[in-house]
Amino acid sequence: MRNNMNKVTLLSLTISMVLSTGALAKIPADEAAKLSSELTPMGATRAANKDGSIPEWTGGITKLPAGYTVGEHHVDPYPNDKIKFTITAKNVADYKALLTPGQVKLFETYPDTYKMNIYQTRRSASYPEHVYQAVKGNATRSELVEGGNGIKQAAVGIPFPVPATGLEAIWNHTLRYRGESVSRSGGQAAPTASGNYTYVGLTETLLLPYNVKGASADELEKTNILFKFKQKVTEPARLAGTALLVHETMDQVKTPRQAWTYNTGQRRVRRAPNVAYDAPGTAADGLRTTDDFDMYNGAPNRYNWTLKGKQELLIPYNDYRLHSDKVSYDEILQPGHINPDLVRYEKHRVWVVEANLKENTRHIYKKRVFYIDEDSWQISVTDIYDNRDELYRVAVAHAINYYEVPTLWSTLDVYHDIQSRRYLAIGLDNETKMYDFSKKLNERDFTPAALRREGRR
Repeated sequence: MRNNMNKVTLLSLTISMVLSTGALAKIPADEAAKLSSELTPMGATRAANKDGSIPEWTGGITKLPAGYTVGEHHVDPYPNDKIKFTITAKNVADYKALLTPGQVKLFETYPDTYKMNIYQTRRSASYPEHVYQAVKGNATRSELVEGGNGIKQAAVGIPFPVPATGLEAIWNHTLRYRGESVSRSGGQAAPTASGNYTYVGLTETLLLPYNVKGASADELEKTNILFKFKQKVTEPARLAGTALLVHETMDQVKTPRQAWTYNTGQRRVRRAPNVAYDAPGTAADGLRTTDDFDMYNGAPNRYNWTLKGKQELLIPYNDYRLHSDKVSYDEILQPGHINPDLVRYEKHRVWVVEANLKENTRHIYKKRVFYIDEDSWQISVTDIYDNRDELYRVAVAHAINYYEVPTLWSTLDVYHDIQSRRYLAIGLDNETKMYDFSKKLNERDFTPAALRREGRR
């Protein structure tokens, strides 16, 4: 790990903000003003890197590409970009400085088939103007609650555009803007070593009161709800009807996450306090934990979090080909890993956050290292270590800009289990209808009674 840490450069701005206690939230107005000058509205470095391989951020995607109609799968806004070079097991040593230990391990695990096609960097991340303005306001007032298990005085968009701690950075990922409500269909699959798989169909809805335009931080603290999530399994038949409901809280000290499940065999809704931490994920074949979903979610209280700084990294970005409705699941899902010819990698700057399990606390993951895209706060890669300090899993998020919103979010999350040589792919939607960010949802859609109705359909 020493070599990897040598290439992590701590920003002087971050160093200056870390107090002896290791915690600071609000920043002065003159620092927040930098979000309109040397920093982007989301806190990223606006300028290009030294050699220009990472360009200056100029606003990201600000208009719909030609040929796109809202409701369709997203067309590639960069159809003429060509592969610059390809990394394989034969030349991976030349690029280790731009890869995580987990990424290098994937080349070692699948030397004959795994590769990375590298394209020019497109800083495509963009958000609505009201989100940028809200983030600037958050910067001067947002704070962590006791122990970092929640936030206060924040609303709409990330709370800490200039993070001083690992906890602030991980809360940015949790609260990154993804619209106000979302309905999506799709599924997941966990191929065997031979490549055989069973597709698990899912319908999911997400209500995000935290992100409603004009949301008040004071009102959010009264309701203590960040978002509400509902998931229903639609196939295969043996799992169909199983459903999950989650209410995620703003202050998890005041009220921890609330969750309910509907079981088709019992035809009952039950409270599910164990839908958290390292409980197995839904129909995941044991290949991810509950808090792996969306790369990381839930209370952070079982780990000590350290902000390591920034580094340049090759990460999946603008993966419109992988997202395309012209591609089938059979083309994506291959033995060992997804089809590398469908994946686009680019060089971007990422925040590096390390989470180490606290003493006298239990989790199957002893350490996790998160690599978070500076432009969007989307976790791009996670290296996960077991209790023997060995690489256990590598999670990778394949992002696109959903430019009708706009927001940058993953189209497919892939969880590689190094030890079993299997993986789980979540977000397969190439053969289903596209996300609907205009879906009108309300609080009544996210009650235990609604979960019961959903499960019976």
